[in-house]
Amino acid sequence: MASEGPKNRKTLHDYFGSAEQLSALKRPFTANGQVGSARVPPGLSLFPDFITAKEETSLLQFLDAQSWRTDLSRRTMHYGGTYCLMPPRNASPAVRKQYEQNIITAPAIPLELNFLIDRMVAEGLYTINERPEYCIVNEYLPGQGISAHVENFRFGEPVCSLTLAGGDSMRFHELSAAHDGSVRSGKAATAPRTGLRKDVWLASRSLVVLRGDARSKWQHEIVRGRKTGKADCWRRVSLTFRVMKSKEDREKAP
Repeated sequence: MASEGPKNRKTLHDYFGSAEQLSALKRPFTANGQVGSARVPPGLSLFPDFITAKEETSLLQFLDAQSWRTDLSRRTMHYGGTYCLMPPRNASPAVRKQYEQNIITAPAIPLELNFLIDRMVAEGLYTINERPEYCIVNEYLPGQGISAHVENFRFGEPVCSLTLAGGDSMRFHELSAAHDGSVRSGKAATAPRTGLRKDVWLASRSLVVLRGDARSKWQHEIVRGRKTGKADCWRRVSLTFRVMKSKEDREKAP
């Protein structure tokens, strides 16, 4: 756990409380508060009110002051590692290859987000020696969403995503077997589904945690914006944290 800094510190780290305060936040549960509930994918858990309303406001103010990617249908930011821009959906193999060869180095996760990682470590989601080094920030507005996919299998477990501003439902589709149907792989549409579908509500300030089957044998998507297209002031911002697998484990991935 991070040590407390000077009392006059004016950063988001100020909101990272004592061990006693953190223990009050330890309320992991699946839908309806039941671990292992048949209503959610196995391996999924939720931490309601993982951050305070004051922390949420400060996070949104910080993120809104940053530079966002605008090449996708929604605004995004990448922290940690490298990435390449997504080619157009119907791009030719030559154009796709050109995009994939343009490797961009993302900046490291900013210090202003470290208190979230400290808190996840305190919750036992990650260890001190294996802290998340990758974070993707997505903004969803009415008319925007993300298609069904699994997280890229080069990343390990757990995958943790924090919801800010408006809550939304995340839809899960069960697969007949683990499948690397990630957005980047281009295999999402061919992932073999069983037909079982479950919706999980992600409230504002909640943290959803994907492990095991929920991470590798269920696709997830955000459908609210794409399906309804409501012209309202709704907005959801998600911060998804991941760790890289070892080279040996990456070679074993499907």
